[in-house]
Amino acid sequence: MTFGNGYNISNVLFIGDLYSSHHVLREVGYSFMQIQDIFLRYENDLAMVEKFIEEQQQSYVHLIPEITGYIINSGGKRLRPLLLMISSDLCAYEGDRRYSMAAVIEFIHTASLLHDDIVDHAIIRRGKPSANSVWGNSATVLVGDYLYTKAFKVLAEDEDPAVQKLLSITTTTMTEGELIQLMKMGEINASERDYLSVIEKKTAVLISSACAVGAILAKVPESKVEALTRFGMRLGMAYQLTDDALDYVAEEEEFGKAIGMDLKEGKTTLPLIRTLKKCSSDEKALIKRVLGSEDVKDSEIKEIISLISGYKGIEYAMEKAKEYILEAKKFLEPFEDTIPREALFAISDYIVERKL
Repeated sequence: MTFGNGYNISNVLFIGDLYSSHHVLREVGYSFMQIQDIFLRYENDLAMVEKFIEEQQQSYVHLIPEITGYIINSGGKRLRPLLLMISSDLCAYEGDRRYSMAAVIEFIHTASLLHDDIVDHAIIRRGKPSANSVWGNSATVLVGDYLYTKAFKVLAEDEDPAVQKLLSITTTTMTEGELIQLMKMGEINASERDYLSVIEKKTAVLISSACAVGAILAKVPESKVEALTRFGMRLGMAYQLTDDALDYVAEEEEFGKAIGMDLKEGKTTLPLIRTLKKCSSDEKALIKRVLGSEDVKDSEIKEIISLISGYKGIEYAMEKAKEYILEAKKFLEPFEDTIPREALFAISDYIVERKL
């Protein structure tokens, strides 16, 4: 049996001792924890984050809690707050600041989603109508602005310069990533390097910061803060790579958006970049026409998805994601073999094995 990290269990089970086998597998980065086990372990912590979020989103302007509640409570997995909780646990921090800082991370993430959907003209988010399609662009962008300012109000009250500096740089970087992606919409000459730079800025940096904040709160040595920062960055890269691959294969009911939406929005993600590198001039012309069109036919989307499949664009993106996961796990080596460390291994495996 071969696990998601490429390690074959037959290499260790000859030992004959189950305990020893488990130990060896954990040493090479395989976790026996399931994602459900992790959420159960941190259930009370995440409930405290939810409570803080609920309190902070209240306003006499009824549209604010209406829209923020709609998007925040629409089925997101709270990956970023969870990573902050686990990183805090890994570094032995149990103070209440982790709840407010996890909420700040979620506010920044949610604000970016609201703005992204407007830029992308999205009509579906997590399987339900997007906020902008329900309340319109003007109200949605203003509520996104409100969440950003709320996040920085909480940060100001927390009075931790290290966290403030990190998250202000993070938010600036995310905006730069979105702008770069917008500038490259419909561009068929985007390189793999261009794409990786965008997803690092747009997605990975906030996941990285969630991990780093947990370490900063614990006041651990800078080397451990750096290790979790680098772990989170690679985890975030793998997360977005997997998301972009799933855009071409996942069912709408599972993934929360129609298949091939990146194509319709003019996004050149890695499966498509790989296909463009391999395909014929006629096939490239078809892709160019679809990426630049406002009236895309379903038959054209299916044809391009077939090309991506034929040129193994999805497999290429997933292999790249697995490489990032292997790199991520190496940055956990400075930490003792504990349940939080194993939880981070399990999340790493989940990201490249998930169907969602």
